[in-house]
Parts: sequence; structure tokens; C-alpha cells
Amino acid sequence: MSQWSLSWLGLGQPAASPWLLLLLAGATWLLARVLAWSHRLHDMCGRLRCFPQPPGRSWFWGHVGLVKSNEEGLRMIEDLGHHFRDVHLLWIGPFYPVLRLVHPTFVAPLLQAPATIIPKDMFFYNLLKPWLGDGLLLSAGDKWSHHRRFLTPAFHFEILKPYVKIFNKSAGIMHAKWQCLALEGSTHLDMFEHISLMTLDSLQKCVFSFDSNCQESPSEYIAAILELSALVVKRQEQIFLHMDFLYNLTPDGWRFRRACNLVHNFTDAVIQERRRALISGGSHDFLKAKAKAKTLDFIDVLLLAKDEDGKQLSDEDIRAEADTFMFEGHDTTASGLSWVLYNLAKHPEYQERCRQEVQELLRDREPQEIEWDDLAQLPFLTMCIKESLRLHPPVTVIARRCTHDVGLPDGRIIPKGSICVISIFGIHHNPSIWPDPEPCLGILRNPTQQPCLSLLPGIQSLPLRSRNPPEEVSPGFYSLLRGAQELHWADVRHD
Repeated sequence: MSQWSLSWLGLGQPAASPWLLLLLAGATWLLARVLAWSHRLHDMCGRLRCFPQPPGRSWFWGHVGLVKSNEEGLRMIEDLGHHFRDVHLLWIGPFYPVLRLVHPTFVAPLLQAPATIIPKDMFFYNLLKPWLGDGLLLSAGDKWSHHRRFLTPAFHFEILKPYVKIFNKSAGIMHAKWQCLALEGSTHLDMFEHISLMTLDSLQKCVFSFDSNCQESPSEYIAAILELSALVVKRQEQIFLHMDFLYNLTPDGWRFRRACNLVHNFTDAVIQERRRALISGGSHDFLKAKAKAKTLDFIDVLLLAKDEDGKQLSDEDIRAEADTFMFEGHDTTASGLSWVLYNLAKHPEYQERCRQEVQELLRDREPQEIEWDDLAQLPFLTMCIKESLRLHPPVTVIARRCTHDVGLPDGRIIPKGSICVISIFGIHHNPSIWPDPEPCLGILRNPTQQPCLSLLPGIQSLPLRSRNPPEEVSPGFYSLLRGAQELHWADVRHD
């Protein structure tokens, strides 16, 4: 026992016993944790045996790297849908099982359960925390509900209608750039890059009432958002860099923190300037001036919002929501709109019919601009957009963690603690739901022929009627419909 005394640390015999007891207690605690974790993993593996799984790379890697974040990966997901049509099991390494759901009937128990039982899985979302804070995307529970009530007025249609002119102006700037490129002899362009700048330009005007002219000249703020988006995607694919202390030591970690600081400083400056204007002018006069100019933006709505107890959002909360919408709004809209143009370019007959529909709508109108009430007058274009969103959803998966056992319609049980990935792309291409999952742009799909949740998130096919009132079209969907303006102006071709 004397050999195990801690005299080599400079401690005498009287001090050896407490240190040994502390070491023994720590080792016992660690061993108990490892044994408890091993027992839970063994129990979960036994309960997950009822779910089939595709062949993995090896026992150690599992299915890591088999599904890539590119077209090849999406093709593989589509192929898996022919063999596994409801739920199947994937392994991220030897100890991390993930259930992937690709059928709406099996997705329903998860999406219809309370958020306290099926919360978001933060495996990926935690990477966004330093940038987006506790905004609507990353918050949960009471805080999420509280913020959701604050944000509801920002999406009132009377608030959204004036944004149409902003959308038209931003789309006009993008089209003018395309015309210049065409005159210079350019035959190819990166559609997503141009549309991303257009959506960022629109959002910056709608969220902050700020015109950075980012489509025509470089903007530090816009460049920082694009850099942050790219860095998050890159980090997601590097499992070991999910640990903050390791990532912060890398060059990418330094760039991420620098870009975060730039974005936060910009948002903070706008909030503080607007709050000073609100205090000095009074909320009534401030609202009156904004209503007269029809320039009430997202920041204004959040600054003026109060809950039932008269409490307001803090500057940090407002910054989190503004940064969240700048991130979520620009990338998904740009992706959706790019795929719409891509699919129409592959089907020139549909593209021509869309153009004729828009031209007929804008006939004898000066200036020739899409207006809010025009949403109800573009049924064929609406069907094409919705079909494109089915084929290429901007968000391909969402993740949930089960805090309770969840029963599936066929009697199988998803055990407590399981990570579930709801594959929106997989559902949209599931041959048991969509017998003809290939492109059918402009074809009216009857929503009664597919089960609930066969289109996510909530993009149901156009009902069988001649008009669809603007109140029934989501605000985000309008930002895709504004692509009708480009279709009226330009002929997009796919090479």
C-alpha cells in the first residue's frame, strides 16, 4: 500500500488516505456511469431490433459517410425509399443509433405529440447557438411559446402586404444584372448565388429597413451571413469539431467568431438606434409615422410587442429573432426558388405556360409588377412551385428526440431516448405515397388522394377550385411566387 501513497506528489502519509478515497470515489462514479450507459445502450439496441437497417460500412463507422450532402446522397436516399418504406435504423458510429422515418403515417405520432414529449434534437442546432442565440429556431418549452406569441403580429397580412414592392424591387435589380451578363456574352451563371443575394437584400429591407445595395456592391454584413452559413454546414460534417473547445482552436472557429461578432454588432446597432427613436418620439407618434410611410419592419414589431403582463422582449431576444430570420429566411427561399427555375428550365413547355399566365395577368398594366392580390390569379404557376417544393424541399430533414416511448401505427415502439430523423425528402419521394414520384410540374395533385403529412412542411397541393384567397397562402410561399416576375422577364434554360 505504501507504493500507492501520494508521497510522489509531495504529500505525506497522513494526507494519503483522503486522496486515495477521493480517487476511489471518482473511479467508482465513473464506472457506475459507464455501466449505466452501457445498460441503456444494450436495452435500446434490443428494442431497436424490430427496425430494419441497410448494410453499413463497418461495425465501427456504421452508416457514417454513406449518405453524402450532395446529389449522389439524395439519389441514395431515394433508392433507400424503395427498400425501406416506413422506418429504418441507421448508425452514426458504433454507439449512436438514429431512426429515419419516410412515411407520413409513421411520422404523425412524432409531429402531433407535444413538444415536451418530442423536443427538437439539438445535435445540429447547437452549432447555431453562438450565432442565433435563443431565437424561435433554437428555443423550447415556455420560452418558445412566449416568443411565438410575440412574433405572431409580424406575420399579419397587413404587415406583409407592403413588402411586395420590396420583393419586386429586389427581383428587378437581380434581373437587371442578368440582362447585363447576357449582353456581355455570359451563357452560364450561378443561379443560387444571385438569388441568395436577392433574398438577403429583400430580408435586410424587411427586417431592418436597411438598404445595403448588396446585389450590386459588397456588403460586410451580407458576406458575414454567407460565411456563417457555409461554416455551419462544413462543421456539421466534421463530427469531432462539434465540441466547442476544439472548434474554437481551429482557423474556421476563429472565422466563425469574427463573423458572429460582426453580425451581432450590426443587429445591436439597429435595435439601439430604433429603441432611441421610439423613446424620444413616443410609441404613438412612432407608430403613426411608420403607418403613414408603410415601413413597419420586423424590428419595429418586436420593439412594440408586449405580452399579457405588459412585458417586452429584451434587446438580446430581439437580436436572436432578427438573426434567426435572416439565416432561415434567405437560404431556404433562395434554395426553393433556384429549384423552381431549374425544374421549369428542364420542362420548357411548363415554363412557357407559366410565362403566358403571368403575361395575361400583367396585360395592360403599368408598371408591370406582381401585386399582393395577384397571388390568387396564378394557379398554374402555384402548382409548379408546389411540385418543385415536393421534389426538392429546401429543408430535407428535421430531427426529434423522444423523451417517452412512442407507439407506431403497426405496433412497434420507438424507445425513450431515441433520435428520430424525419426525412422530408424521403417522404416526398416515397413510392408507396407517390406512385409517380418523378416531376409532374403543373399537374394538379388531389390532396385527398395522399395521407395527411405527405407534403412537408404543410405545402399541400392546390385544391380543386378556381381561386385561392391570399389569406390561404403562407407568407413564405409568396416569396417563391415572386419568381413569376423573373419568369415573365427571362427565358431560363437548363444545360
